[in-house]
Amino acid sequence: MRIGYVVEGFRDAAFLEGLRARWCPKAEMLEGGSRGSTGLAIGRESANLCAELRFRRVDFVVILRDANREDWRDVLKRESEMVPGDVRQVTLYGVADRNIECWLCADLDFAASQLGIDSEQLRSAEDPKRVLDEALGGRQSGEQDSKIAALVQAAPLRNWIGASRSFERFYEDARDLAQRSGQCQIPNERARG
Repeated sequence: MRIGYVVEGFRDAAFLEGLRARWCPKAEMLEGGSRGSTGLAIGRESANLCAELRFRRVDFVVILRDANREDWRDVLKRESEMVPGDVRQVTLYGVADRNIECWLCADLDFAASQLGIDSEQLRSAEDPKRVLDEALGGRQSGEQDSKIAALVQAAPLRNWIGASRSFERFYEDARDLAQRSGQCQIPNERARG
């Protein structure tokens, strides 16, 4: 199976790599578009990016972006409508509450233990991005990508689902797409420990 993806940054790509390893370990991931794209550019270019990925014969397209200061539901509605109709049924569109770091820290105690920091640092932060930058070194590296992917792969997603409505929606949509396609088995994470 081939999964194409479009993300805003390297942490988003590492996040998806963790989910791929957890849910579809045999899948091949193909990046579409360029890293560092803003949400605005992803929305504007979604038709072209999806077409490019479908040309590369991907089975699914995952578009993951940050809501930034907007309501994630508004971003999801507006931008998922920009996905071309012929690929909409094989597209998974996720919008993280503020940024991907909010999903990574949806279970503060787990994230802190994985990052080797005090959970109070995350609890007291208005935005966990700065704390993650400090804990991970801020700049992209293979080591940082591996840490993020490992965190996602081991995370108690049941807690993320309960803590973040936007992650819950992403999970439900991913599970629905996987069940409809029959190509990937996403477990009931609500029932897992």
